[in-house]
Amino acid sequence: MKIGLVGKPNVGKSTMFAALTEINVEIANYPFTTIDPNVGITLIKARHDCPAKILRERIASSGRKTDGIECTPRTGSCNNDIRLVPVTLVDVAGLVPGAHEGKGRGNQFLSDLSQCDALIQVIDTSCSTDLSGNPIANKECDPIKEHEFLISELASWILGIINNGWMRGVRRVQSEGDKGLINYLFQTLTGIGAKENQIIIGFNNFKSKEETSTPWDWDEEKKHRLALELRESIFPLYVAANKADVAKKEDLDKIINFVKNKNSVIFPTAADTELALRRATRANLIKYEFGSTDFIITEHGKKELSSNQISGLEKIRTILLKIGGTGFNELIDKIIFESLEKIVVYPVQDENKWIDGEGKILPDALLVDKKTTAKGLAYAVHTDLGDGFIKAVDCKSSRIIGSEHELNDGDVIKIHSKS
Repeated sequence: MKIGLVGKPNVGKSTMFAALTEINVEIANYPFTTIDPNVGITLIKARHDCPAKILRERIASSGRKTDGIECTPRTGSCNNDIRLVPVTLVDVAGLVPGAHEGKGRGNQFLSDLSQCDALIQVIDTSCSTDLSGNPIANKECDPIKEHEFLISELASWILGIINNGWMRGVRRVQSEGDKGLINYLFQTLTGIGAKENQIIIGFNNFKSKEETSTPWDWDEEKKHRLALELRESIFPLYVAANKADVAKKEDLDKIINFVKNKNSVIFPTAADTELALRRATRANLIKYEFGSTDFIITEHGKKELSSNQISGLEKIRTILLKIGGTGFNELIDKIIFESLEKIVVYPVQDENKWIDGEGKILPDALLVDKKTTAKGLAYAVHTDLGDGFIKAVDCKSSRIIGSEHELNDGDVIKIHSKS
């Protein structure tokens, strides 16, 4: 699962990346601080209690001791039965107007996006930078234009790709109809990660809004409208309305209402605040649960922090209350579990003890698509396991399930295979 952080330069992408992954990256107030994409792991809460809780209850009901019955994650972590699942974040270099023509990082930036399952556009709602990421003094800008310029650049990039062999695609329409054009678009755009169902959705949305005409008569403007629909299905944009802590309320409300009216996902965010909170947590100065609207200064913090530092933390507390937290956990949670419709499942080797071959309890928590089947999970674990699939066991109910059984969020599954 890979999420790309995109947008114009100098909007807080690298700060957001550093906060969520706790990796130190270069952060500066000028464009193109990031040249090559930074890649790291952030952790997101599963929407259920860790199944180890159920395992302990089952063991306790049989009169046995439950000491030491805690999950041992291979990746991610678990604390107080809150399972945190790893998600890969990619901090991509800033995109400037004309990127599809090679300006800024240009096509290298755009090709980086094709490796991502979802894109979060980080927008500067404080209006402190222009569309190229340069600081501006008067702070007069329009966050909606910032959102729309990225959409236009992505569409122009797609248009450039499909234009390269457009006449070849048109000839297929003469013999195969719309199916021929859809097949051409899929074959042409598969290199940027497009899936066939995304092409079909984008093309059908385009057709529903356009007057009937033959593709060889379409001008560049009409093909650009097709590219806009394809962009929406291939690269849906979710929005972090960043620097919300210092934005004017009217600017913040404007972009939030605009994006919500498009049925997309947007949250006000504060990357600088999140980074400060996570660094203070790592230094044991505060206790802060990621995504919370408050924190507690530890006894160590009370001893080590100066009065000015404590005053700064109190200002951060005010910001958290003002915007309802820093927004990042809620944004990623909604993208993964609602927009992308992912669930978390736990493959194990022992259906009674819920362990792997090394004796680790519930070591793996996998993000898979909703309606993933038992056999689909087997393939997600290893190709050989899928090829040799015999049956699976729902460990919570001890029920044998078949290859086409659809899994639910929080399932613990033992797979039997010939391999």
